[in-house]
Amino acid sequence: MSGQILIGDISGAQASRTLGLANRETNRPHRDQDRWVWASNTKFITAVLVMQQVDAGRLSLDQPLRRYLPAFTGPTGDRITLRQLLQHRSGLPNPNDTALNANEIPEFYTQSGARISDRARALGYCAGPARTEPGDGFASFAYNNCDYLVLGAILEAVTGKSYAALLRDQIARPLGLRTVKLAPDNAPGGGAASIGYLAGKPFPPVNVATLGAGGAITGSAADLMAIDIALMSGRLLTPASRATLWQGDPALGYQALGVWSFPAELAGCKGPVSLIERRGDFAGIQIRNLMAPDLGRAMVMFINEAEYDFGEIWQGQGPSFDLASAAFCAE
Repeated sequence: MSGQILIGDISGAQASRTLGLANRETNRPHRDQDRWVWASNTKFITAVLVMQQVDAGRLSLDQPLRRYLPAFTGPTGDRITLRQLLQHRSGLPNPNDTALNANEIPEFYTQSGARISDRARALGYCAGPARTEPGDGFASFAYNNCDYLVLGAILEAVTGKSYAALLRDQIARPLGLRTVKLAPDNAPGGGAASIGYLAGKPFPPVNVATLGAGGAITGSAADLMAIDIALMSGRLLTPASRATLWQGDPALGYQALGVWSFPAELAGCKGPVSLIERRGDFAGIQIRNLMAPDLGRAMVMFINEAEYDFGEIWQGQGPSFDLASAAFCAE
């Protein structure tokens, strides 16, 4: 394992461990305050921003997306709800289906310039021919970055602020976070300190900024932990919105809104532990963000190896299971 593991508690106690190298070519080790690509943990933040607008009365989860983004011309815009976008049940076009370059990277993730903004993506590629009809069951689930790019455009439309400004004003400033920001366009590695590796070599070039509201946030592990702690402590959202955000649906594989919420049997705990999980995987960086709200504790793991196998907690073995057991069940 090469990366950083951080455990935090609502009491303020934290424990951090860094392992291995952020840059193998220069022998630079990982450091506690390093900036990381948050990848799809950005979706977790986008879901929080959406629920803040639900609290403010500007958004409703079960209204169609075209109500908030009238310029969206996609054929199913009047039938896709915000809830379906949050749960990847929209049937929108998938950026992963774009043509592969010589490094087998979908071209969508190598583009740059004005066309990669959330609004441009939402009204451009993501408004193309639908892959499927939107649905309500597990069979309709299809992981798709367009869902959150469209949500980013909706947030901008109803607030009159850019996604970057919302991130700053609604999340970073209220919590005093200094490292949280979007990856600059075409910045190598998204401007993060750690280089992602695949098969022992630096991951092929990608433009992290293309992920927008679906994966372009960067920041330290400590700042991601601060957001976890703030949510568990009752900040950022009303109790009702937080409950909605974290309500896992067994019929959807325990998917909630932007996260997965499920009971876990961990080694050393007297009974099941209710966990909130958000993963990320992009440009050779993997993230596991786990919260145990009933215990007031969270664990954030960043790894700069695309092929590292975390295992599955529900299988009762592997690094994720072992680390979660140590973080949440140890006295």
